[in-house]
Amino acid sequence: MEKKSLILSLLFCFTFFLQANGSFPASEGINHNSSNNNITQPEERGAYFYKKKYVPQPIPSYEDNKHLLPKPILDNNKGWVDMYDKCWQLLFNNIKAPVEGSPFVSNWYDEAFDNSIFQWDIIFMTMFGKYAHHIFPGIRSFDNFYCRQKLNGSICRRIDEITGKDWFDDNNSNLINPPLFSWAEVENYKVTGDKSRFQHILPVLEKYFEFVEKARIGEDTPHKLYWSNGQASGMDNTPRDNGRKRTHWASDHQGWVDMSSQMVIQCNNIAVICEELGYIEKAEKYKKKSAEIAARINYWMWNEEDGLYYDVDTAGVQTKWKTIACFWPMLAEITSAGQSEALINNLKNPALFWKDIPFPSLAASYPEYHANGGYWQGAVWAPTNYATIKGIEQVGDNAFAKEASERYIEGLYQVFLTTGTLWENYAPEKIDGKFVPGTHDYDSTKFCRTNFVGWTGVGPIALLIENVLGFRLNGADKILTYDLRRTDRHGVENLRMADITTSVICNERRNEKAKAFLTVQSDKPYKLTVLFHDKSSVFDVQPGTNNFIVK
Repeated sequence: MEKKSLILSLLFCFTFFLQANGSFPASEGINHNSSNNNITQPEERGAYFYKKKYVPQPIPSYEDNKHLLPKPILDNNKGWVDMYDKCWQLLFNNIKAPVEGSPFVSNWYDEAFDNSIFQWDIIFMTMFGKYAHHIFPGIRSFDNFYCRQKLNGSICRRIDEITGKDWFDDNNSNLINPPLFSWAEVENYKVTGDKSRFQHILPVLEKYFEFVEKARIGEDTPHKLYWSNGQASGMDNTPRDNGRKRTHWASDHQGWVDMSSQMVIQCNNIAVICEELGYIEKAEKYKKKSAEIAARINYWMWNEEDGLYYDVDTAGVQTKWKTIACFWPMLAEITSAGQSEALINNLKNPALFWKDIPFPSLAASYPEYHANGGYWQGAVWAPTNYATIKGIEQVGDNAFAKEASERYIEGLYQVFLTTGTLWENYAPEKIDGKFVPGTHDYDSTKFCRTNFVGWTGVGPIALLIENVLGFRLNGADKILTYDLRRTDRHGVENLRMADITTSVICNERRNEKAKAFLTVQSDKPYKLTVLFHDKSSVFDVQPGTNNFIVK
């Protein structure tokens, strides 16, 4: 009996070793030829993450901390600041702490949708929450996903916030969400300049990459690109999912543009993390993988005639759905100048994506398109708008990124004026002459979720700071870049970059070519780089009040 127990123990230890090292397909989704793999594994979670238990931390209130938040100044759009403030108020109201008995290890930003945490939502909440990192480090919201990671590297897209259990439907093919943790971690680092998390999260991100690489690549296809479906991609009722309606669980091994581009983004940002930690050889490995995926995307998915990237089916044939997913390759930095121009021309086309509120999730040229939203059959969504505008910025068209941001924020503001709040998504077109929230997929008369911040704050906060006001933060090197384009009195007060608090105010100017007078206040020295009419000027900001002229 003792001998038998010893053999069983050794067998279990050997199996555990193979699972932990990614050598044994121990969880659902690993089998590329099955959409419902029932292989089980031990329930140990968070083996690759350092944080094991929750240490109670106070939850900050909006009223006690609003004076510490960045404060935008826009004399020509003062109402946008009211909406900006409302976003912060809603966000602070939705910071939660683990309940007793929960396996969660950190306080977190909650999307206020239901009693689950959602990967897709919280990733984009950190994209604007990073501007309050000195009050509440929202990036720690990811800790509750990392501590629930399975031994095979998978992280469920939706986790019960009470029990910590993964959310599953009857088909495990939609258990994931866009693999963007590494992107959000690096974007947070750009603001805070603090890379202390990198050593702790790299093992998690590498195992997560390994899982997606094994479980979501179409090995039985000629393109070897990454498959997804409506639910897993976050675009629930998208018609891309083989035209299925209300099922969106398809697991055909199609190549999806967004999922494949997101794998490039994931590789690129893991490489950045490796470089910051001094793991140069490992960084090169991820860069090489990124380039390989990019080459396959451009070979199989680019359509020269339409100037768009399309999904491909299991045989490699393009499925020509014009959706907001077509534009992820810009953010992935895999487009040529000609491809970027063609993509942007599609975004500027009023018959497709340039609507009253840009950019609809489905092009307006389709009969499936809903002018009042219809969830992912026309509605305008914060995460895809942010990714698209950041992609436009990435390819160098800062002017259009600013224009699109302003049009988007103004649309949200018009709804804010009539409803007093923010919404889950928005109708791309005015209905009866009015800007309105978007409708749900199962009821065209029912508006989507209200008081949603939620990812919607990424527009009125992050796009406002980054693309309307034009500020880019480099906390590690203590460099603030300012793309000066507005002519009204504008700027930002109490902007926090690393451990620096600064204010930058530009005077009102007669026209775009007129010289600008800047008043800059700071509590610590840093470099201010001002981009102005294709010129770059660098100023040494000193503690106290600084006055600069830009011409």
